[in-house]
Amino acid sequence: MNTVYIETSIVSYLRQRPSSQVVMAARQLLTSKWWDTERTNYELVVSQYVLDEASAGNPTLAAERVQALAGIPLLPNAPQITQIANEIMTRAILPPKAQVDALHIATVAHHRIQYLLTWNCKHIANAKILPRIHQVLTDAGVPIPVICTPEELLGDDSEIDG
Repeated sequence: MNTVYIETSIVSYLRQRPSSQVVMAARQLLTSKWWDTERTNYELVVSQYVLDEASAGNPTLAAERVQALAGIPLLPNAPQITQIANEIMTRAILPPKAQVDALHIATVAHHRIQYLLTWNCKHIANAKILPRIHQVLTDAGVPIPVICTPEELLGDDSEIDG
């Protein structure tokens, strides 16, 4: 069974109040659909970085995010994760404010997780950034994970049912 790392944006979209913005509303629906119909086809994992981010902000929503993550195995930290993330940052692939995003990528790569599931298309699932991320991972000698959104991991039947 393939493994999926649940990045914080996934659980955030899953537990946000319904949005009136078209793109956000679509992402919420796609995330719910993936969570309800596809997640059982994968082994899910998270990191302490996900738990820390999910715990921040509005206390009610934070509690809902943490509850959604309950029971999902926590990947152990390792010095190599920080080394890979630091290399991403040293090469200025991500801005300084995106250090945690580099840690998400590095965690997935270090643990050889097949998929990193995210809605962070600014710093993680970004077609302009990914080739540079892939080069760092290749240089580090770790496999390149598939970095994708729930829409991409839904399979052939991606219609949103009401």
